[in-house]
Amino acid sequence: MSEPLLHVTALSKSFGAFRALSDINLSVGPSERLGIIGPNGSGKTTLINCVSGTLLPDAGRITFRGREVTRVPAHRRARLGIARSFQIPQPFTGMSVLENLLVPLDYVGRSGPDARARAAAVLASVGLAARADHACELLSQLELRKLELARAVIAEPRLLIADEAMAGLSEGEIDEVLAILAQLNETGVAIIMIEHIMHAVMRFSHRIVCFDTGRVIADGTPEEVADHRDVQRVYFGEQARR
Repeated sequence: MSEPLLHVTALSKSFGAFRALSDINLSVGPSERLGIIGPNGSGKTTLINCVSGTLLPDAGRITFRGREVTRVPAHRRARLGIARSFQIPQPFTGMSVLENLLVPLDYVGRSGPDARARAAAVLASVGLAARADHACELLSQLELRKLELARAVIAEPRLLIADEAMAGLSEGEIDEVLAILAQLNETGVAIIMIEHIMHAVMRFSHRIVCFDTGRVIADGTPEEVADHRDVQRVYFGEQARR
């Protein structure tokens, strides 16, 4: 069995008296599609902030590709291959769609004609080739979501954390985003999907982890997690236990 791409051990994080994460153990394999679900306040965002480096945990250990990154700054984790898209797209205004992709490439030391060719190829892969020279302010909500994913993967990460990449989209638009993520996964990129749209995360994921009050309450296949008593209690209330 191959070593995990990402391994989280006994991770804990508190904000004052509020314990957001309690001894979390979690692994993601190479090319795996992991869905993370749970109600608001369950610890999902705190976890991905710790993994991406925007928060430091109080205790525990994070390794990525066999290297400990628990205290490594976010920008260095990005260069090691951890990418993240955000729930609310915030492109660089005043720049074209293509220029928005050149910024992160320049950040990792890639510029010139090769960088523009890479940016053009990524835009084509997410269906934005025709919008390359357009201002970001002219994009639709779906196009902004696609651009956010393109910016996250432009530097060829090994792991993408997709934070509610389908929020606010129609069913047809959700299908488009799922297809983009599936295509990316087929190139060997592992994906962590944090999502409230249950049917989307159930369709996409190889494995699902459910959080509640800072703890993992279920970890298994989509079918196993959907049938888990504690998951049903969290999502459907006490009647699910009867």
